[in-house]
This record gives sequence, structure tokens and C-alpha cells, in this order.
Amino acid sequence: MAARYDGIIFIGDKGKMLVEGWGGEKPRLLPASRNKEYKRPPKTLPRSIGHHKEWLLACRTGAPTRSNFGFAGPLTEAVLLGTVCVRNGGDRLDWDSGNLKVTNDPDANRFLHYEYRKGWEP
Repeated sequence: MAARYDGIIFIGDKGKMLVEGWGGEKPRLLPASRNKEYKRPPKTLPRSIGHHKEWLLACRTGAPTRSNFGFAGPLTEAVLLGTVCVRNGGDRLDWDSGNLKVTNDPDANRFLHYEYRKGWEP
């Protein structure tokens, strides 16, 4: 078996957690003794039948996919707000989701819109 050279390691007060690959494959606690004593919680979330199969099923039946816009929209909003926070210097930002604006630092709102070079405006 080929060695894996990608993944993430989380370091905490009581040990470490290693997650191989980009998709969160085979998470395990380190040292190995902690991983052996840990009892994993039961799987309670429905498992995906696969991205493409979910999409086809949604097309055929009208059933929502697991990552529909109602779920993916707010998730994307949160992730993109993280980049706004970083670009703004890392300070805390208070977000008004209903009005789509930062309320405690109006200057940070400049990062919420595209910037176009002259001649490339829509």
C-alpha cells in the first residue's frame, strides 16, 4: 500500500487527531492508545448515495439533495465571511444576515462586492 502524504493533524490539550486525505478519511486519535479506548458515536446522519445519484434522484422526484440551497447557501455565507474577516485584519465582525452587511465595521463591507478593473465592469 502506498504511503499517504496528505491530511490534517489537530493538536489539543489531551492529544492529537490525524485525519488522512482531503475528504476526512479514517480519522484517528494519537497516541494509538487513546484511539483504542475511544468509543465512536453511532452514525445518526443519513448517508449519501453519492453526489451524482442524489442529483439524478432530485431531478426525477423533486426531492431535495442533502446539500440543497437551503443548507449550502448559509454554509457558503459563513465560509465567505471568514475570508472577509481575514481580509479585514482578523477583527470580530457582526453580521446582519437579513440585510447582508457588516454592522460593527462599515469599512469591512467593501469586501462583500466584486471589484472590477476599469473597462471590465458588467
